[in-house]
Amino acid sequence: MKRQSSMVSESVLIEKLTQRDQRAFHWLYDQYSPALYGVVLRIVRDEEQAQDLLQDIFIKIWKNLDAYDAQKGRLFTWMLNVARNTAIDALRSRKTQPTSAIRTDEENVHIVDRQYNTEQPNPEHIGVKEVVSQLRPERRELIDLVYFNGYTHEEAAEALNMPLGTVKTRIRAALQELKQLFKS
Repeated sequence: MKRQSSMVSESVLIEKLTQRDQRAFHWLYDQYSPALYGVVLRIVRDEEQAQDLLQDIFIKIWKNLDAYDAQKGRLFTWMLNVARNTAIDALRSRKTQPTSAIRTDEENVHIVDRQYNTEQPNPEHIGVKEVVSQLRPERRELIDLVYFNGYTHEEAAEALNMPLGTVKTRIRAALQELKQLFKS
């Protein structure tokens, strides 16, 4: 597998990663580290900490590849959740409230993209926000809080004064609906 190749089948990549192919892991790092770094930096707001966390994230990805389930979603989505959760855990460990530390402006991610000369797709350009806007208002609000603003399920439940179980059920229903919308 060439590291320069920009198009690799996800199933082939996953197969090589589960076989512990280091070239596949290098390719994965080269392709996805800028996007994951942007997400982590947006949450922790400290470049040095974001760089350290990025290394931790890729170690977690390497060690926990067996936990990835292709039936539940794409590899990038799983890696994005690993990155997001690791960054939020880091905030909590330093006794900072995640909701006050997370920037909601998307300019931060674009600055990182320009700094590292990446061309990550903007959600508006690929139609994600447009598709999310088709959801029922109560589902759309939860997706906005959790996936675009970095809230945990617990924080979203508290912010909306809603039972945690209801939040989780609605998010799951919203994700299933989004899956159908993206297929159509």
